[in-house]
Amino acid sequence: MKIIVPMAGRGSRLRPHTLTVPKPLIPIAGKPIVQRLVEDIVSVCGDKNIDEIAFIIGDFGAQIEEHLIKVAENLGAKGTIYFQDKPLGTAHAIYCAADSMDDEIVVAFADTLFRADFTLDTDADSVIWVKQVNNPSAYGVVQFAEDGTINNFIEKPKEFVSDSAIIGIYYFKDGPGLRKELKYILDNGILKKGEYQLTDALSALMNQGKVFRPGTVIDWMDCGNKANTLTTNGKMLKYLEGKPELRGENIQMENVEIIEPCYIGSNVVLKNAKIGPNVSLGDHCIVENATIEGSLIQTHSTISNIHLKDSMIGNHAHADGRWTSVSLGDYSRMD
Repeated sequence: MKIIVPMAGRGSRLRPHTLTVPKPLIPIAGKPIVQRLVEDIVSVCGDKNIDEIAFIIGDFGAQIEEHLIKVAENLGAKGTIYFQDKPLGTAHAIYCAADSMDDEIVVAFADTLFRADFTLDTDADSVIWVKQVNNPSAYGVVQFAEDGTINNFIEKPKEFVSDSAIIGIYYFKDGPGLRKELKYILDNGILKKGEYQLTDALSALMNQGKVFRPGTVIDWMDCGNKANTLTTNGKMLKYLEGKPELRGENIQMENVEIIEPCYIGSNVVLKNAKIGPNVSLGDHCIVENATIEGSLIQTHSTISNIHLKDSMIGNHAHADGRWTSVSLGDYSRMD
């Protein structure tokens, strides 16, 4: 089986943090979103052997490409890089990895994390993981037949038809069959609001008699904007609380109170500080005379003389002063 991860979008709703780093590379509890996503999928796939992980990216640079390939290799899979030059919709994004769609596949969009029952129904041609939401008009949603199978897909309905939203994780038993329908959509210019939609390919497969079943989602953790990303960081920290991966090496502390759960990276210096709960603090950070709660701070940043709450601070940044809730990008300074 193969995993296909479309992740070419830069994530404009998460700026300024995505001006220099693609959204799927933003760390959650110390690991990039996309790394946590594929690790979670591999861990719940049971006896399925994942032999390839294909990442569909934009022009992110050689360093990021090498990092993604290493993520796949560390999971015992081949890493493959594909490129999506223009944001032309979900169907187009997935089809960029057409050469890797020759087997069973899991498609997982890299802007969400999850906790789910990942049992693959062997009687189904496809499993689509869904979650009830309060604002279904913002999502693609599914409708159900009396037997519980999925019988319709609607992309961002203007009127209420269902509150079961597609969270962006799919299993397809027949990868080549999906590839054929995606190609048909692109070759025939079937567009919705200027984009090629995956739901059109799903509807075509359903019309051929393919059986679609819903997957059960325990927790869906969105990373679309600052508020959601901070909430997801806090949830992930709770899931991982007590695990060794939440502490790096060579942490220096003097007069420090830590309120769990927290992630503290390597080579971090803490002095006269109160950290937590729900704080991620990246490698090589310095925190002095400060209180931090409910916040995500990346690497090589300095936080001093400040009480931070519900904040995101990027890499190589500096925050000092009377501010409380901030969103500070890479290489920025606020004092």
